[in-house]
Amino acid sequence: MKINWGTGIVLAFIGFISFIMFFVVRMNTSDKYDHDLVTEDYYKAELEYQTDINKEKNAKDLASNISWKRTDEGLVISFPKDLNVENIEGKVFLYRPSNKQVDFESSISLSDHNLLIPDNRLLDGRWNIKVDWQYNGKSYLYKKEIVY
Repeated sequence: MKINWGTGIVLAFIGFISFIMFFVVRMNTSDKYDHDLVTEDYYKAELEYQTDINKEKNAKDLASNISWKRTDEGLVISFPKDLNVENIEGKVFLYRPSNKQVDFESSISLSDHNLLIPDNRLLDGRWNIKVDWQYNGKSYLYKKEIVY
């Protein structure tokens, strides 16, 4: 059987389309390539972006900002020492880019200037920390990407 150039082009197109379809089906059905959105309400979060920028600016205007360190007990988030801990309120969000099942949110309740997040709640790897807090009616925001 002789294959002319027209049949060769058709066979090349069929081969190329099959190759592409194989990878499309493989990517859509494999759990290995399952990636979640950063946030479910993406457009709502985008509208609040200017508010976050203002909160971050307020945090940068402080004499000292929030800091963190890893200890044997877990992750310690330290608030500025010059602030009264009784007037600090807000929430801490920990977001894991690779697995949204381990994301969590915690309220800020301080007895001293440190907030401890227990080691058993955190997996090794990359985390995004977002501390949205208020002090005397003024809002602040601290964001950091860390490797725990």
